[in-house]
Amino acid sequence: MAGVEVIVGSRKEEKALDVVAKAKEDLADYDLNMVGMANEDAAKAGEVLILTVPLAAQKPTVEGIKEFCTDKIVMDATVPLETAIGGKPFRFIDLMEGSAAERTASILEGTGAKVICAFCNISNSHLSNIPEEIDCDCLIAGDDKEAKEIAAEIINKIPGIKTIDCGILEKARIIEKITPLLIGLNIKYKSHYGGLRITGIKF
Repeated sequence: MAGVEVIVGSRKEEKALDVVAKAKEDLADYDLNMVGMANEDAAKAGEVLILTVPLAAQKPTVEGIKEFCTDKIVMDATVPLETAIGGKPFRFIDLMEGSAAERTASILEGTGAKVICAFCNISNSHLSNIPEEIDCDCLIAGDDKEAKEIAAEIINKIPGIKTIDCGILEKARIIEKITPLLIGLNIKYKSHYGGLRITGIKF
């Protein structure tokens, strides 16, 4: 809708094509430049990659596209939740690498990929409630300033969202831990739209 070409990737191309067909059906009033491909093809063709998988699928997905990530920006929305081991969605799993984003960075080490933690604190309900504005900030972290600026330019195209640069990639350890808190609040107050706004700071 914002004029950005989108490639949807999935482990199986058929699923990606189904997602694209459904999006175009739901948003028939808009001219969407969107196609579906298998993950490897999507990663090869995409300029900026956004990883949106549960923790259990993170490592195999990143390893599967690693050869196509050379010098690319990779935004990682993975959050280490206990659901990965059959636990509760409002509990966090501590990873050896410190955070899911740092785990992706360790897998992609040597490729020149610029990994950014992003989208961790915005609920799927918000993102799918198109075209309503999203009353949330998007906290990001990464080690490459220019890559974060490019990521923010893309993220800020989503109505209502303001991107907040929280610093180096290590800050993902804090950003990701906010997610189970928000999930718990949504469960407690029977909502799907609980989010986060940073106030009192001029960006």
